[in-house]
Amino acid sequence: MKQLVLDLQGNGGGFLSTAIDMADEFLSDDKLIVYTEGRAFPREDTHGNRKGLFEKGNLVVLVDEGSASASEIVSGAIQDWDRGLIVGRRSFGKGLVQRPVPLPDGSAVRLTVQKYYTPAGRCIQKPYEDGVEAYRMEKYDRFLTGELLSADSIDFPDSLMYNTLVKKRSVYGGGGIMPDVFVPVDTTYNSDYFSRLLRNGVSNEFALTYVDENRDALAKKYQTANDFVANYEISDDMMTSLLDLAQLEGVEFDAEGFKTSEYAIKTRLKALIGRNLFDYSCFYQVVNVLNPVYREAVSLLQDGSFKKMNLAFSQF
Repeated sequence: MKQLVLDLQGNGGGFLSTAIDMADEFLSDDKLIVYTEGRAFPREDTHGNRKGLFEKGNLVVLVDEGSASASEIVSGAIQDWDRGLIVGRRSFGKGLVQRPVPLPDGSAVRLTVQKYYTPAGRCIQKPYEDGVEAYRMEKYDRFLTGELLSADSIDFPDSLMYNTLVKKRSVYGGGGIMPDVFVPVDTTYNSDYFSRLLRNGVSNEFALTYVDENRDALAKKYQTANDFVANYEISDDMMTSLLDLAQLEGVEFDAEGFKTSEYAIKTRLKALIGRNLFDYSCFYQVVNVLNPVYREAVSLLQDGSFKKMNLAFSQF
């Protein structure tokens, strides 16, 4: 394998140990991956400790406002060591270390004792000094200020500027991981009708039933996932049946919304059918055409960006 796209969009995190192991797959030697520090707790460094499976080669990591915690530890380490490109939008900004304190009644209080920092010293945690309500609304405020739509709307003071550890590129702190390449939210196919179809699960139900009733014929016609991706098409009759089912499930038809979202509805339905017939790999092969962050990543891997920036091997 020479090139890899690691998709952490919408990944809310998980175990710290897993994040360390994942980052260590891409970083050579015993490089610093993350450290923690708190007012009453000294700095604690966590380093890689084994040879990774992909220490060489072009690496793109996809992030967005839903990428949090462990996802930010991985993407921050990759960025700070100039190991790959971070593409998408600023991540959530969740980087607190909590310690449970047992109480006499058997319950416990989780006290925040430290924060997570990237290898270059950036604090992953977004600020919370303005109070609970401001903290809860911060993600929505990104939309109001235009941050999700335009890179020009994002302004960081010089005090939040850091340098990567190898190439000395400028990166920014202040909460979350700011991508190297910004990709705005794509609202091309958005409609309330499409959102209601997704929330209701109509497409999932339709795809399951369709594949169960036609599995043998589909398997005979499309023997591999690649055959399916290249040749399968959603017919007009299938769309009519899907919309009829939606109506029965309480999703009223919206002609204008359908017109706006028709391509996305068909694409997602095809992806769900592919998943049920093959696996999740087939699902993403189909649905990624709707993902502008993924499309940008593929473009970067093909247009010579890594060679120009000397990123793929800059850690050596």
